[in-house]
Amino acid sequence: MHKLDLRGLKCPLPVLKTRKFLSALAPGEKVEVACTDPLSVIDLPNMLRETGDALEASGKSDGALLFLIRKGAAT
Repeated sequence: MHKLDLRGLKCPLPVLKTRKFLSALAPGEKVEVACTDPLSVIDLPNMLRETGDALEASGKSDGALLFLIRKGAAT
């Protein structure tokens, strides 16, 4: 599983960097994204609805918001 550390970045950078990272993954691959921007809890799920990728889990750890994302099928 890949890890993407986006702590300290503010909107829209977490979404833009996550989208770019996901574009390089093969379908089915997973990435754990760590963010500190509170808007990420809204912005990342909205982006995933647009891209067709899946949010498998989310939570908090050590002051960061964590998102486990699975790359969807290629379109």
